[in-house]
Amino acid sequence: MSKVYSSKNQLQQIANILTGYLRVPFARNNVPGELVENVIGFVRNGDVLNTYDFVDVINTHEKVGWQVKSTKALTPVTWKRAKIPNSNELIKESERTKEGTQRLGNAIIRFCNENIKRSMEKHSLEEIGFSRLIVHASGKLTYFEKLLCSLEQPEVFYEDDFSWEWPSPKETVIKEQLPALHGWHTPTQKKWFAWHGRGENQLHFSGEKYWWPTTGANKIEFNFPETRLSQEEFMKILSDISSYVKKTLP
Repeated sequence: MSKVYSSKNQLQQIANILTGYLRVPFARNNVPGELVENVIGFVRNGDVLNTYDFVDVINTHEKVGWQVKSTKALTPVTWKRAKIPNSNELIKESERTKEGTQRLGNAIIRFCNENIKRSMEKHSLEEIGFSRLIVHASGKLTYFEKLLCSLEQPEVFYEDDFSWEWPSPKETVIKEQLPALHGWHTPTQKKWFAWHGRGENQLHFSGEKYWWPTTGANKIEFNFPETRLSQEEFMKILSDISSYVKKTLP
């Protein structure tokens, strides 16, 4: 089995830690991605990078890394801020011909794959996984892991699997919204990408919804806790921690 996958005990530990966080009085109905990164790092004996690398957590001993995402179920996932080389020229060409639009889309796919490859080489990784927490409106949470790529199969996306188009601009009360380039995944006939290349270069990845597992393998589901600590109880815990630290640290 791939090293990106956690054992059943590790999955349960991840769920227990995240449930414990959600008992904190000020926790909202979401889970910060930074917290999930640190939980994965702790449970999988990895290091949290806190950089702009593709991977967020790595285990150098196992030569494995994870990109970590945590959002509400309906919130689009940002794959990365995709600054495409020669984007201005490619955008102009894409506005003139379908072939130009496809060339721009192919450049986005190459950007994704090359960015992943750089992380693999930089950190000497053999595998990269997708570590994903989904917060559902029903009060449930799903955590799953997916193998994205390996040294044997380094490509995550393939240019021939996508077609691209510019939608019509949308009018808003304030101003006209700049359209994003849409990438349609031919095998599923669904929109997978939206690249905001005329703005801040955000690359939204709605296609990850089609990675959500339908079976129980490599995932765990759990609920928001029914009760939370009161503010008084939580402050007491913090006070006890502070006293403990003073006694044990020089």
